[in-house]
Amino acid sequence: MFLQGNLQAVFDALYRIGAIDPVLKMDWETVTKQMEAHPDRVLEACRVINTCGGDPNQLEQQLHMMDAQSVHFVALEVAREFCEFQDRKELH
Repeated sequence: MFLQGNLQAVFDALYRIGAIDPVLKMDWETVTKQMEAHPDRVLEACRVINTCGGDPNQLEQQLHMMDAQSVHFVALEVAREFCEFQDRKELH
Protein backbone atom coordinates (compact mmCIF):
# COMPACT_ATOMS: atom_id res chain seq x y z
CA MET A 1 0.00 0.00 0.00
CA PHE A 2 1.21 3.44 -0.84
CA LEU A 3 0.42 6.76 0.73
CA GLN A 4 -2.32 8.50 -1.18
CA GLY A 5 -3.05 12.15 -1.70
CA ASN A 6 -0.85 15.09 -0.87
CA LEU A 7 2.61 13.84 0.13
CA GLN A 8 3.65 17.40 0.91
CA ALA A 9 0.92 17.61 3.58
CA VAL A 10 2.20 14.39 5.17
CA PHE A 11 5.80 15.64 5.04
CA ASP A 12 4.76 18.96 6.60
CA ALA A 13 2.93 17.16 9.43
CA LEU A 14 5.97 14.96 10.03
CA TYR A 15 8.15 18.07 10.11
CA ARG A 16 5.84 19.85 12.56
CA ILE A 17 5.97 16.96 15.02
CA GLY A 18 9.77 16.80 14.77
CA ALA A 19 9.98 13.45 12.98
CA ILE A 20 12.06 14.44 9.96
CA ASP A 21 15.45 15.20 11.53
CA PRO A 22 15.66 11.93 13.51
CA VAL A 23 14.79 9.90 10.40
CA LEU A 24 17.39 11.73 8.33
CA LYS A 25 20.02 10.66 10.86
CA MET A 26 18.96 7.00 10.84
CA ASP A 27 20.39 4.13 8.86
CA TRP A 28 17.64 3.77 6.25
CA GLU A 29 18.72 0.23 5.44
CA THR A 30 17.93 -0.77 9.03
CA VAL A 31 14.54 0.96 8.93
CA THR A 32 13.79 -0.71 5.59
CA LYS A 33 14.56 -4.13 7.10
CA GLN A 34 12.25 -3.31 10.01
CA MET A 35 9.54 -2.34 7.53
CA GLU A 36 10.01 -5.63 5.68
CA ALA A 37 9.78 -7.52 8.98
CA HIS A 38 6.56 -5.71 9.97
CA PRO A 39 4.51 -5.18 6.78
CA ASP A 40 1.30 -5.20 8.84
CA ARG A 41 2.47 -2.13 10.78
CA VAL A 42 3.48 -0.36 7.57
CA LEU A 43 0.09 -1.08 5.99
CA GLU A 44 -1.77 0.10 9.08
CA ALA A 45 0.28 3.32 9.32
CA CYS A 46 -0.37 4.06 5.63
CA ARG A 47 -4.06 3.28 6.04
CA VAL A 48 -4.35 5.69 8.97
CA ILE A 49 -2.51 8.45 7.09
CA ASN A 50 -4.63 7.88 3.97
CA THR A 51 -7.86 8.32 5.97
CA CYS A 52 -6.80 11.88 6.88
CA GLY A 53 -7.40 13.15 3.35
CA GLY A 54 -4.49 15.58 3.57
CA ASP A 55 -6.02 17.49 6.49
CA PRO A 56 -3.00 18.99 8.32
CA ASN A 57 -4.55 18.88 11.79
CA GLN A 58 -5.82 15.34 11.40
CA LEU A 59 -2.45 14.18 10.03
CA GLU A 60 -0.64 15.68 12.98
CA GLN A 61 -3.10 14.19 15.45
CA GLN A 62 -2.80 10.70 13.93
CA LEU A 63 1.00 10.89 13.82
CA HIS A 64 1.07 11.85 17.51
CA MET A 65 -1.01 8.76 18.31
CA MET A 66 1.41 6.42 16.50
CA ASP A 67 4.40 4.79 18.12
CA ALA A 68 7.83 6.11 17.08
CA GLN A 69 8.61 3.17 14.80
CA SER A 70 5.38 3.63 12.83
CA VAL A 71 6.14 7.35 12.44
CA HIS A 72 9.59 6.40 11.11
CA PHE A 73 7.94 4.01 8.65
CA VAL A 74 5.64 6.80 7.41
CA ALA A 75 8.56 9.23 7.07
CA LEU A 76 10.62 6.75 5.08
CA GLU A 77 7.63 5.91 2.88
CA VAL A 78 7.12 9.63 2.15
CA ALA A 79 10.80 9.93 1.20
CA ARG A 80 10.57 6.89 -1.08
CA GLU A 81 7.43 8.10 -2.80
CA PHE A 82 8.89 11.57 -3.35
CA CYS A 83 11.96 9.94 -4.91
CA GLU A 84 9.85 7.69 -7.13
CA PHE A 85 7.79 10.68 -8.22
CA GLN A 86 10.96 12.59 -9.12
CA ASP A 87 12.31 9.59 -11.04
CA ARG A 88 9.09 9.26 -13.06
CA LYS A 89 9.03 13.00 -13.68
CA GLU A 90 12.61 13.01 -14.97
CA LEU A 91 12.01 10.06 -17.31
CA HIS A 92 9.33 11.93 -19.26
